[in-house]
Order: sequence, then structure tokens, then C-alpha cells
Amino acid sequence: MKQLIQDFKSGAIKVVEAPAPVVAPGRLLVRNAFSVVSAGTERATVALGQASLLGKARSRPDLVKQVFDTVKREGVAAAVQKVQSRLDAWKALGYSSAGTVIAIGEGVEGFAVGERVACAGQDYASHAEIVSVPVHLCAKIPEGVELAHAAFTTLGAIALHAVRQAEARIGENVAVIGLGLIGQLTVQILRAAGCRVTGCDPAVMMDGLHAPRPDIADAVIIAAATDANEPLELAAKLCRDRGRVVMVGVTGMEVPREIFYRKELELRLSRSYGPGRYDPQYEEHGVDYPIGYVRWTEQRNMAAFLQLLADGKVNVAPLVAHRLKIEDAARAYELTGGVVIEYGGQVSSLSARLAGGAGSPSHGSIVLGVIGAGHYAQGVLLPEFKRHPEVVLHTVCTATGANAKKAQEKFGFAGCTTDWRSVVADKDVNTVLIATRHNLHAEMVAAALRAGKTVWCEKPLCLRAEELDEILQAGSDRLMVGFNRRFARWAQGLPAGPLVMRYRVSVQPLPAGHWVNDPSVGGGRILGEVCHFVDFLQFAAKARPLSVFAQGFGGDNVQVAVRFADGSVGSVDYFDVADAGLAKEHFEVFGGGRHVVVDDFRDKGQAEAVRQFLGAAKTGGPMPIPMEEIVASSRMTLAVVESVRNNQAVLL
Repeated sequence: MKQLIQDFKSGAIKVVEAPAPVVAPGRLLVRNAFSVVSAGTERATVALGQASLLGKARSRPDLVKQVFDTVKREGVAAAVQKVQSRLDAWKALGYSSAGTVIAIGEGVEGFAVGERVACAGQDYASHAEIVSVPVHLCAKIPEGVELAHAAFTTLGAIALHAVRQAEARIGENVAVIGLGLIGQLTVQILRAAGCRVTGCDPAVMMDGLHAPRPDIADAVIIAAATDANEPLELAAKLCRDRGRVVMVGVTGMEVPREIFYRKELELRLSRSYGPGRYDPQYEEHGVDYPIGYVRWTEQRNMAAFLQLLADGKVNVAPLVAHRLKIEDAARAYELTGGVVIEYGGQVSSLSARLAGGAGSPSHGSIVLGVIGAGHYAQGVLLPEFKRHPEVVLHTVCTATGANAKKAQEKFGFAGCTTDWRSVVADKDVNTVLIATRHNLHAEMVAAALRAGKTVWCEKPLCLRAEELDEILQAGSDRLMVGFNRRFARWAQGLPAGPLVMRYRVSVQPLPAGHWVNDPSVGGGRILGEVCHFVDFLQFAAKARPLSVFAQGFGGDNVQVAVRFADGSVGSVDYFDVADAGLAKEHFEVFGGGRHVVVDDFRDKGQAEAVRQFLGAAKTGGPMPIPMEEIVASSRMTLAVVESVRNNQAVLL
């Protein structure tokens, strides 16, 4: 299928041929008919991508701080690798579209194949021929509403939510500053609500708007996009005493205190298209808000805007200045006015896989299929695999077609796909690397083992004991888990047991909405990362773990104590409450009359782990980590979670 993307490193905008997404649980697969270019948000994104590295840094000081924190904790090389990985990516453009449902994911109710729907969401309702959209970001299009007009629904929901935030009532005077697409839609919605509307934008004229007058507006909605502070200052002048100022655009936010204080003005922010935005439970997992408590969610705002279109209360036809075919869509950001992208009746390809044969691999080659190509896979694992000449890069699979195509081009894979099952089923592929989000690991590992593949699974292996049982039932030990610390140079030649071990790990807090914190997706950082360190205790002790006791607070702060069969004991202190300057990892071991300390180390063993794995994959010899140790480390990690929950030791 064709998709419009921006290469974030070069800033170039282009239409690429990417594999179509596959239907997923909780989602609709939609064939787009039209999508709308958001003049403000998208052009700002494009401008950031086209800025120099210094310009990008000035625009995102929060990310610059993260880079410096990484330098302090992990060194310059790790920081450079992370920055390069994030820059060398394609960004999907677009977040407002309309089309026809062609497939329905498991668990979706209330929609049918063939229905017309409006779609919303960055990375979901993209400028692409086929999109995969969570159910709460879709709304049915009423009869009589053209698909081209319904494609404005996301922008309309943004405007509608701003009007709700302003609490605009019949007969009130409301001023709108900034008359781009959002501003003009806001004006129409306010008129439909019975308000007297003032419009302010020297570049845009709208019929029937009143001239702005100071000290008269009951509410002001700022829909402008500028770095300047003038819109906020103007809003304060236009408002009456105790008026309301609502920010839906992106402008300077230095509040002029004197006038806000004197008039006792209220400043409100309008968060995109309504309640549910940025909540993964609502948007990604389909957990709705009860209508009795949250009347207007983002999906209900979308439906309300569509009804305004159906009733003729809002007319978007005059907003369409340009129509472009998807093949010509790279020109969209050079044009002024509303731009609608049109998708023809024939999709270039519905295939979830872009074929590309690896030819006839030589005898003994490792023919690699990769499932998941996020920052860690692209920044660390794939470069390590690629530098070994015996590895044939056959197919790369990611959830989104643009990312799959980018990874294919970047690393030289023969093909790319969005369907992981096709990688597992491919008879030419003999080795599979799995580096997806954690909740997908177990199913993919079990399927690949049953298909006779040699498997590298990035940690963790699983999130639940039942998943571990499923993997064991696959009946194969051709499995490696990315417990790479045990392969580091400093980890060789440790004292003989019994040992006393201490492993201290200081990490930075993850954002609240990070997928690792989602129990159903990432499982939390104990399962996702503490597994590394309990595995290393087992490696150092060279003995079977007998029991685990753990206690902690806040999800990411835990003390773990492990007892081993030879009498060794080990502890892991994992926390996110220290300052950024503290070294991330510190290991001490006492035994056999020796004391070894490793502090703030850089070698984490990835290169050696890959080398040994590939040697075993090529020869069919034993895997670098025995299966019983992989299982023991996985059970220890699950026991940490259980012990924290129950405040009791867990016997293994």
C-alpha cells in the first residue's frame, strides 16, 4: 500500500510502498477514502523534522535533558546510539481520515465490515491506503455525509472539545483567535450553539464575523499556531471580567499576570479531541468511560461532530482548498489552505508482506527473520547480527508497515511484513529474533519453536507462569533469551561459591503512560528488566535458586533476596529514586577469599551473546544459556512479583 511519511533524519517527505497492516484485537482495519492534512499540527511536525539537529534540540529541550542524563549514567556512546536510533526513523503523518471497514479485530462490537467510519489518532488514522485503528478512535458516518467531509472529523472533534471547555452558552459572546482549519470549525460550532462569534486572524476572512472589541467576550478560544505570546495577551484584552480563555492552539504561554489578575480571568487548556486522549486503557485497550460520569469522550465528540455535518449545522466544503491523489501527497505541506488527500478505489497492494526473496542461502547460513524492530533492536541487536557474514537478513516484521519498510531499507532485509505469523511459517527462515513488546513474546516463541526454528527472544521470555508452561510444551530447547549481562567480559572469572552477591541498579522513572508500565503489555519493570539481574545472580552462583523474597514500593523500587542450593545468597536493589548522576549498575561479590567490585560498566555483553548464539544456531550445538537456567531465571522473576504482592518468600 502507499503511505505518506517523513524521514525524520533528513526531513524529506515522500510516499512509500509499505506492507498493509493486519487486523488486530480491538481494532478496525479501514480502507481510507480521504484524509485531511492538519495545517497547524502536521506542519509543525514537518517543520521540526526539517530543522537542523540544533533546531530540533532547541524545539525539544526535554529530550536534550534525557540525552545528558543518559551520558551521565551510560556514557557518550550509549547516548549517541540512542539519539541516532531515534533520528533515523520514518514518521507516519496524518491523524484524521475516513473510509470503509474491511476487517474487524477480535473483541470489537458495534461495527460491521462495509460500514463507513471516520478515524482519528496519530499513528492510526495516517495518510495511508489502509489503516488499523483502535475501536474508540472510530465513529460511524451518518447517511448523507460525504466521506471527504467526514475525513475532517478529528479536527472537528478538537474544535468541539474546545467549545465544551469554554462552556459556551446560547447568546454568549465568544472570540476565536486564529482562523485556520480548527479555528474555522470552532466558529461554525459556536454559531450552531447560538453564540455571537468574533473572529481574529489577519490572514483569513470569514463572512458574518463580528469585529473584535475589548472587554466584551464571555470566552475566548485561541486556535492559533505561533511561538509569540500575542494571542494570549489579545485574549485577555477581549475578555470581560471573570471571562474564560481556552487554549487549543500552540502559542506562547507567558500569562500576563496583571490583566489576568485584574479581570480575574480563567485559563483553561483543551486537550485534543476529548476525554480519553492519551489514556492507553481507553484508546488502545478499549475500556470506555461510563457515559453517566464522562458524557463526552473523544469517540462521542467524533460522533457529535459527524451529526453536525449530517444536520447541515457545519459545512466543511469551503475549507477544501486542494485535493491531491495519494501519489502526489508529498506536495501537501507546500500548499496553503485545507488539503484533502484522496485514495482511489484500487489499493496498490493489500498484502501484509512485501516480497523479497533472499535467493538461495548457502549451506550453513543463518536465515534470519526478525519480529519487532524498535529502538533497542535497531540500535543494538540488528547491528550485531548484521556484522556476522553467515547471517542472511531475510524478513523484518513490525506492527506498522512504514516502520517495517524503513527497517528493511536500513539493514538490507530481502523483505518486510506486518504479519509475524508469515515469518514463522516461512520455510526458508531457520532462525527468528523476537524483540516485540513483552506481552507478545510467549505466543511468538512457542509458535517459532513448534515450527522448528532457532529462537532469540529479547527479555523477558514471558509475563505469566502459564505462558512459560506453553513455551515448555513446544518441545524444543533451541531457545536463547537476551540475558546478556552474563556474557560481559567482566563477568568471567568470578569467585567460586558459595557467594554473597549484591547488585545495585539505579534507573530513571518512566513516564506514567509508558507501555512498559502497562500490566497487560509491558508487565512492569520487574518483569521487564529485573529479570536481567536475578539471571546474573544465578550465573554467578552457578547453582539452582531455591527461594525468593522481595519487597518494594511504587512499582519500580524493589529489594530482592535469592537463596541458592549451594548456600550462596544474592540481592538486587532496583530503584528509580536516586539522582541521575549515580552510576546505573554496581555489582559486588564476596567468596573464596576474594572480593570483586564492578562499577558503572559499559560492556553489557550483547556482542558476545550474539556471537555465541549464532555459533550454536549454525552448528546445531547447545545454546549459550541452558534451557533449565532460562526457565529458572523466568520463574525467579515471576516469584519476585508474587513475593512483593504477598509479602512472603516464594519457594521455587
